[in-house]
Order: sequence, then structure tokens, then C-alpha cells
Amino acid sequence: MQLLKRYLAPYYGRMGVGLAIKVGGTLVELLLPYILSHVLILVGEGKALREILLWGGAMAVCATLACIMNVAANRMASLVARNFSEAVRGDLFDRILRLSSAQTDAFTIPSLDSRVTSDTYNVHHFVGMMQRLGVRAPILLVGGICITLVMDPFLSLVMIASLPLIFLTVWGVSRHGVPLYRRVQGAQDRMVQVVREDVQGIRVIKALSKTEYEHRRFEGVSGEMVRHERRAGLIMGSVNPLMNLLMNGGIVAVVALAAGRVSQGQSEAETVIAFMQYFTLISNAMMSISRMFTMYTKSAASAGRILEVLDAPEDLAVVPSDASVPPTEEPFLVFEGVSFSYRKRKYDLSDVTFSLERGQSLGIIGATGSGKTTLIRLLLRLYDVDAGQIRIGGRDVRTVDKQALYALFGCAMQNDFLYADTVRENVAFGRELTDGAFREALEIAQAAGFVAGLPQGQDTVLAQKGSNLSGGQKQRLLIARAVAARPEILILDDSSSALDYRTDAALRRALRERMSGTTTVTVAQRVSSVKDCDLILVLEEGRIIGRGSHGQLLDSCPTYREIADSQMGGAFVD
Repeated sequence: MQLLKRYLAPYYGRMGVGLAIKVGGTLVELLLPYILSHVLILVGEGKALREILLWGGAMAVCATLACIMNVAANRMASLVARNFSEAVRGDLFDRILRLSSAQTDAFTIPSLDSRVTSDTYNVHHFVGMMQRLGVRAPILLVGGICITLVMDPFLSLVMIASLPLIFLTVWGVSRHGVPLYRRVQGAQDRMVQVVREDVQGIRVIKALSKTEYEHRRFEGVSGEMVRHERRAGLIMGSVNPLMNLLMNGGIVAVVALAAGRVSQGQSEAETVIAFMQYFTLISNAMMSISRMFTMYTKSAASAGRILEVLDAPEDLAVVPSDASVPPTEEPFLVFEGVSFSYRKRKYDLSDVTFSLERGQSLGIIGATGSGKTTLIRLLLRLYDVDAGQIRIGGRDVRTVDKQALYALFGCAMQNDFLYADTVRENVAFGRELTDGAFREALEIAQAAGFVAGLPQGQDTVLAQKGSNLSGGQKQRLLIARAVAARPEILILDDSSSALDYRTDAALRRALRERMSGTTTVTVAQRVSSVKDCDLILVLEEGRIIGRGSHGQLLDSCPTYREIADSQMGGAFVD
């Protein structure tokens, strides 16, 4: 597998040492039945007890050495497997974070979850097994056959005759394993998606008494996964029984022939006893090989899914600077004839054109599905425009290094996440904020009062997703996070929908007074949230149907006037 070659290369030296120890331990283990047969011969011949004890001691030493060497090799194998999976998981997580929004949509979040967890576990398990059994089993198999050929060629040939049938069985079944386990993983992705949705929406499910409905939905995807697993399990599970049948048939044939040969004096009883022990070792080796084939099918399917993400092409590449529009004396933020479609069939945003000077504010309002959030995603370059151009400071955003581009923005979205950590860490978000900057961010976001009232203040630990806060409190912390770094462009995407009108008005006033040099883009459903913006865009079905100041739109845009009258009857809280 390409994944193994790529990530095991740094560990070849350590693996070589471990494999050498494993080879030594396995060879020593192979001596045990031979020494046992010699001890039995000595007993049968009535040799001195001292000689018998000497060979018995040699057998004990070999057993001890085999145990120590196998344990040491297994520990090294576990270390390699752990480091390998850590590297794969780390790179996979890093690549997931760098996927474009379109690529994330294509893979889906539940699928990416299972690739980081269950798929990396499957590959980790195979790497460990490959080192522990991948050397030991073939040596026991080949070594056991060679020794038995020396001990009794006739009986060995009977046993060897069953091996081709075993190999064909394992190979034939394993051929079908990879596609089967791919289907299992796909079904698991769908089950994870349902579980994620239900866990996130558990309050709504209970409030609407839809527990039974969601239970049936889960049973549907769980049942699909069970069907795929059952089919894969039936096919892959047939390997061991078929191998047992063939191996036991070989053993029966060997025992029957050995009995006749011993009675006719053509073979020694001690030799037959040792031979049967070697046959048991060979049988166990074959069983181990079959387990490896079964694990390989799972691992190959999982490795393929991991590589799909790791080798996903770099989307939204930075256009070379020589293809950029040279900086000009134009407005700071420019949308010029921008059009975009998610599915490349019908434009979700059509011919959007506007400009903002540095420090000005833009308000975007419109019905659900009108393209407000799509416009924000294009500005952040989460997607690339299909037509037109977006420029910041005279440069096309496609020519700006991603880290430099993202550093321009501070964003607060309606459904952004808060993680299980302190209030301060949620606002700082990995940045080194001074106490003054932290307090100022809380004050601008109108969050200082409620944070001070929390049990441990800024050191209060939030529940996952901030579930121990109200909707308005969560939004104020998200806004504080966005303004804390003093971005050049502040984006508030429906981030004050849970605030009361008075708090919303105080927030807007604080932004105007304390962040006057920041260009602000506000997406809202409420006219009161955008009425003081320098430029307001009214969107409908992806098109601008009105633009201007609040007063201008009241006169020129019937849709805007209708929204304003329906919400506030013309009166606003200042």
C-alpha cells in the first residue's frame, strides 16, 4: 500500500532491528519440537538422567529465549505502529483543516470523522500485526516444512499437498474483501452523520417529541451498516473455517499414514509426536496468515480512504503575483461583476458589484437563501468566484497568500463554535492577548457584564459548544473573539440575531466609536442592525435589488421599506 511505503520509511531501521529479533526468536521456537523428540528418544533408550536433564534444560532455555525475543520484538512493533499512526493521523488532520469548503462538502464531515478515527485505527492495527506475525508466521511455515521434510519426507509431502488449496482459498476470498469493507466504511459514514445530527439537535428532538422518529432513522442507517458488515463478515469469516477444514483433513491423513508407518517400523513414534507438534505450528502459522489477509482487506480499504484525503489536490491555489491586478488608487474593498454557483448549474450569486473605502461599513440584508452568506464566503475565499473579481487593497484575493489573507479578517458567524475551555481561552483562541486587549474585546462585544457575573469570571469553563450559556451570551463571546485581534475587516454574519435591540444598538455604537478604522461587513435579518452602515445591499435570489444608505433605500427600494415597516414600524432603538 502506498500509505505504508510513505509513512513507514522513517522507521525502516527500527523495523529491521525488530524483525531481526523476531526472526531469532522464531528460529529458536522452531527448535523446541526437535529437542522434544530427542528427549523422548533418550527416555526410550533409557539414557542417564543427567543427559535427559541437560537436553530438557536446553529446551527450557530455548523457550525462555523465544519468549524474551518475541516480547522485545512485539514491543518494538507496537512502538513503530503507534508512531506511524500518530504521523498519519496528524497529517490527515492537518490536510482536513486545509481542505477547501468545496472539498469538505464533497467528502462530508462524518466521512472525514471516520477517516481520522476508525480508518487510521484499521491501518494502525495492520502495521502492528504485520510486524508481529508477518515474519513469524512465514518462518514457522517454511521452517516447519523444511524440518519435517528432514524428519519424514513422506508424511511431509502429505501435509504439503493441502497448502496450495489453503493459499487459493485465502487469495480468492481476500480479493472480494476490499470493496466489501469500502461499502462498510461508507455505511459507517452515514451512521456517524445521523448520530452527529441527533446529538447536536437533542434538545429540539425532545422538545418536538421526535425521539421515536429519530430512533427509526438511526435504525435505518444502522441496519444498512449491519447488512454490509454481515456480507463482509460472512465472506471474510469463511476463511478460518475453510482453512481449519483443510488443515484438519491434512492432520487426519498424516495421523492415519503415520500409524501405519510406525506399525511397520518405517517411522519412530517420537518422530511422529514431534511431527504433529510441527504440524500444529504450521497450522497456527497458516491461521495467522489468514488473519493478516483479513486485516489487510480492512486496512487496504481504510488506507485508500485516507489517501483520498491526503492526496486531494490543493484547491484554491494562490495565483502567481504576476497575474494579479497591480495596486491602484481604488477603494479598499471591491466586488466587480462577481458571480458564483455551488453546483455549477445556476448562479447562486449574480453580477454583484460594490466598493468600500477603508473604515467604512457594509450592511447586507435579504430573505433566507438570497446569497448573503455566499457573498461572505467568497470574500473570505472559502470558494473562488466563477466570474468577476474580488479585490482588497487593489489585489485580487486569489493572488494573496492564504495566511496573509485570513489574517485580515475577524469573523463571527451565527453558529460558530465554543469549545470546552475557559471564557478567556475561547476569546483568545490561541492568541496571546493582554489583559487590556481581552477586556476591551469584551466591552466592545457587550460581554463584560455577564462574564463578570459568571462563577469564576473569565476563568469559568464553558460546556461543549457553550451549552451552559444563553444564545445572546454565546454570540457576544463570538463577537469578542472576532474583534480581539483588531482585524482590518470585521465580518458579522447574523451574529447578533439573539441580542435584544438595546444590546444590539450598544454593540453597533461601540464598533463605530472604538473600531473606526476597521472595515465592517454586517449580515443581518434586522434592519436595525444595518441601518447605520455607510452602504447597505439588499439581496434577492443572488442579485442586488437595492443599494444605498438607510434613508436612500427607504425611498428607492420597496423591499427594504417593507422589511423596515414590518419589523419596527419605522422606529428604531438608537
